[in-house]
Amino acid sequence: MIREGFRDFVNRTLTLQCDSRIEKFSLKCHIHEDREMAYVAPWIRNAVEHGITEMDISIKPHFEPGELLANIKTHREVSLSREFFTSKTLVKLTLGTRFTLEKLPPDVSLLALKSLFIDSIHFQYEDLCYVLLPGYPVLEDLVVRHKDYEALPCRISSQTIKRISVHYDCEFEIGSISSMAFDVPSLVSLDYSDCALPEYITVNLESLVEARLDLRCTKNVWIPDVWGLFYGIRNVETLHLTPNSVDVISQCLRDGIPLPVFNNLVNLSCGSKNKRSWKLLPYLLEQCPKLQTLIIQNLIGYTGDFYIPMHQVKFNNLEMDGYTTDVDIPLNQVKVLHILCYRGTAQELKRLKSLLRGRNCVELVRVEIAQGVGVDDGKILQTLGVSVSSKCKTEVEIF
Repeated sequence: MIREGFRDFVNRTLTLQCDSRIEKFSLKCHIHEDREMAYVAPWIRNAVEHGITEMDISIKPHFEPGELLANIKTHREVSLSREFFTSKTLVKLTLGTRFTLEKLPPDVSLLALKSLFIDSIHFQYEDLCYVLLPGYPVLEDLVVRHKDYEALPCRISSQTIKRISVHYDCEFEIGSISSMAFDVPSLVSLDYSDCALPEYITVNLESLVEARLDLRCTKNVWIPDVWGLFYGIRNVETLHLTPNSVDVISQCLRDGIPLPVFNNLVNLSCGSKNKRSWKLLPYLLEQCPKLQTLIIQNLIGYTGDFYIPMHQVKFNNLEMDGYTTDVDIPLNQVKVLHILCYRGTAQELKRLKSLLRGRNCVELVRVEIAQGVGVDDGKILQTLGVSVSSKCKTEVEIF
């Protein structure tokens, strides 16, 4: 509830600004009744009229227990003034949280906006994709986060955006969302976290340099197909795959969905929580012919012997059927090997030695030990010295 004392304070503060320009405006409030928006809307309009450049609006409607998920699309509609969507000075905008934005005016035009952060807002009629984003002609940074809220947009299209972070955590809505599209030819950096979907219809990311993918399997998608997504990012130079993403790739390979070749990839970070997904590492590295730096997020689950159940998936230009066994990790081109979350167990040490055996091309091995873990770093260095060539530099760091 917006208390009277708070209302008086905000009104008095804005009045004292007179004709002075407001650089930054931050408003965080809880709305218990729809009529309380009658206080909030004029405050926002007043800030816009003062030539605001940076605005952070967090309006959190009150929901009764159990009401949120059941009425997420219909409760607490919020209307913002036309002036808000036609500001000529606004450069950075943060907008949230957990409300439905009324239909946008058709003439949305924030000519100076370069940074947009959207946190759990439901847009009607796909307004975010087809009305809001087209109204930002110089937008460079976009962050969209939804937790327990409908994951929209399903399509992001822009000619100017350079950095995108999309985090969707709303599995109960996945059944109504069958695809995702990225048409962002100027994008340089992508951070995408979502359930793996049945289809990625358009992925136009021709300028992409770095990507971080956190794709999760869900019971609501029987057979995910990430081919379109990975084909769209195939020219990336740096790729970070969470253990969840590695599990998704493993499932796709078992379903006969291959990965493209990453001809420009030089830095790869990956890991897995289970032995099954570790088994695709040789195939993944074969798809990265120019790889120079390999970061393994942990050695738990890693084993020196692999099989890859890739029914009718092409591997080294050969048609594979059934299983392959004792596949070695192709580190012939890797110069830097970086091990994270090392715990110093005898099993990990054995696996690390196995991984490095005969790798004369490796120039640097860096092992990061989690803080608080009792590990004899001298013993690790001694073991690494035996396992690698004399030209290889070894580092052990505690984080």
